[in-house]
Amino acid sequence: MAPSAMSRKNDWTKSLSEAQPVPYWLEDPGKPHPEPALTGTETCDLLVVGGGYSGLWTALNAKERDPRRDVVLLEGREVGWAASGRNGGFCAASLTHGLANGLARWPDEIHKLEELGARNLDEIEKAVARHSLDCDFERTGEIDVATETYQAWELRDWHRELQDKGLADGIDFLDAEAVREQVDSPTFEAGLWDRRGVAMVHPAKLAWGLKRACLALGVRIHEHTPALTLKPYGAGMAVRTPYGAVRSRQVALGTNIFPNLLKRVRAYTVPVYDYALMTEPLTAEQLASIGWQNRQGLGDSANQFHYFRLSADNRILWGGYDAIYPYGGRVRREYDDRPETYAKLAGHFFTCFAQLEGVRFTHAWGGAIDTCSRFSAFFGTAHQGKVAYAAGYTGLGVGATRFGADVMLDLLAGERTERTELEMVRKKPLPFPPEPLAWTGIALTKWSLARADAHAGRRNLWLRTMDKLGLGFDS
Repeated sequence: MAPSAMSRKNDWTKSLSEAQPVPYWLEDPGKPHPEPALTGTETCDLLVVGGGYSGLWTALNAKERDPRRDVVLLEGREVGWAASGRNGGFCAASLTHGLANGLARWPDEIHKLEELGARNLDEIEKAVARHSLDCDFERTGEIDVATETYQAWELRDWHRELQDKGLADGIDFLDAEAVREQVDSPTFEAGLWDRRGVAMVHPAKLAWGLKRACLALGVRIHEHTPALTLKPYGAGMAVRTPYGAVRSRQVALGTNIFPNLLKRVRAYTVPVYDYALMTEPLTAEQLASIGWQNRQGLGDSANQFHYFRLSADNRILWGGYDAIYPYGGRVRREYDDRPETYAKLAGHFFTCFAQLEGVRFTHAWGGAIDTCSRFSAFFGTAHQGKVAYAAGYTGLGVGATRFGADVMLDLLAGERTERTELEMVRKKPLPFPPEPLAWTGIALTKWSLARADAHAGRRNLWLRTMDKLGLGFDS
């Protein structure tokens, strides 16, 4: 490494010298006290397992559909502590991990999926107001930015395709000058601005607000209460916990990346670890140097992509790029911290925003994403329709989990709705193979995606084969 390059790397790592290895969002002083653990035996109409967005929306929507329904929610640790409290806070309308993924997989349904997704995001905004959820909700939209010339061409072509298909409403193409008027980085060569399809939120505050809303409607929540087993019991189901049990007529499983109580579902997801940095608050001068007056979320167009946004107090969250799959698919606390990724992210940050030289990072953290082979949620039932589940959101679940909650409630009710009739809901993705095939396939895919980024987006034989099998992934 040349001396100048070594010097820059040292400067980048200095920016991390005081970064705490904990999620910024979860350190908020407004964090609520946990509800008591379950002791003894309880009965209810609906048992929800999981205290992230999936479980919270399911419990809340169930009570809003029928206030008389007796609902219990179990959380193994504390509400919002995992993916729901440590993500980037991008609350997207898309139910399909972006339009490109949805159009490739469900072209005949894409207009309905987009309509349902837009309606779902509107309902989230209404719920924020109705329940006074203090979660820094901002309907800012999001810009996908090109940082290479070939990506700019691809964005322009993609925008034209969306126009031809009638899917470009509210989406504007920005050339280099226009995108830099929104956010000033010398690396930006073009952008697509989805003006209404994404909101920014404080993710932990959203989870905590949903918890308070559930309690206010009469949901009984037990934290530090892992669900250990799920078995039929009379006309319903029974879930055993460390100090007791819950007997319920119906069960909704929202455990996402954590081992599903239905063993047959486990092969459909693997954990992929994602990492993020948070800067100190920017001064008025620093913020002015990069523009960003409209506060949109941003993400770049590479396969190994970054996502970044402003917090309510004008910090920049900078995450993504590295996606780490641990051999065997185990979820462990030690994987949440990865200094080599933090150093890499810091270098990328100052390449994007050279005018912010000297800014320090205050927090650096990681966490597991529940990834499935089609990169968007899947659904199902078990035990003669008495158990429903949703999982596989692949990092875009802040908004889509509310839709998934409604799907689970529809399935438990045995109702044919516009949601349950979707091919996306009726069919499942391909399961992942056992080890060592899973690790080998994921490693080869990661290597191939990095290679495509380095060769103007050209996909090798492996990626083209995955595309044909319906397992392709762009970003």
